[in-house]
Amino acid sequence: MDVTSTIPATTTTTTPTAAATTAAKSSDYSTFLVMLTAQIKNQDPLNPMSSDNFASQLATFSAVEQQTKTNDLLTQQLAQNTQTSMAQMVDWVGKEARVAAPVHFDGDSPIVLSPNPAEYADRTVLVVKNADGNQVARTEIPVSSADYEWMGLNEDGNPLADGVYSLSLESYQGDKLMGSTAVEHFGMINEIRSTGTSTTALFDGGIEVSTTLITALRQPQL
Repeated sequence: MDVTSTIPATTTTTTPTAAATTAAKSSDYSTFLVMLTAQIKNQDPLNPMSSDNFASQLATFSAVEQQTKTNDLLTQQLAQNTQTSMAQMVDWVGKEARVAAPVHFDGDSPIVLSPNPAEYADRTVLVVKNADGNQVARTEIPVSSADYEWMGLNEDGNPLADGVYSLSLESYQGDKLMGSTAVEHFGMINEIRSTGTSTTALFDGGIEVSTTLITALRQPQL
């Protein structure tokens, strides 16, 4: 029997380099000066360009050039800050971070939640939805901001399947819903990534969150 190996086609996308961008801008400046010089040389001797008009064109060009250079400097500074941030966050890998984001439940291990009930709430309900947005559990939990260990059970008391879930906390005063907020939880950081303009943390289940959303770090709890 013949076995044919299929190799998927690879598409190569070419993006402008910093050098190419700089060269293009330099060309724009040169073109402007050439056109302005030509305009002056070919102007009507009986009706020459006024000094005010000439000064205005130079001022406009200078302002645009300065703004372009400022934008370039800001872009470079942002890239440097992102690299510095990455270097500082290397030690975050392997630690547990508290963040309001979806959680990965492996079907067995409990997850530590940090609920934040509304002020004056006398009842709180933990609402769990699967990756499709369907509610799979709804459980009343203590009205407290103390850590709460979520066992990953459905409304029948059986463990939920391995997967990614979204958790929210509904705060009630009597029968009145005061509000619903995403629940923070502790999860292990597996990787720190740079997207060019921001830094993100990668958690179990492929959950990727901006590091700006992390509110606490701690050593892994054994």
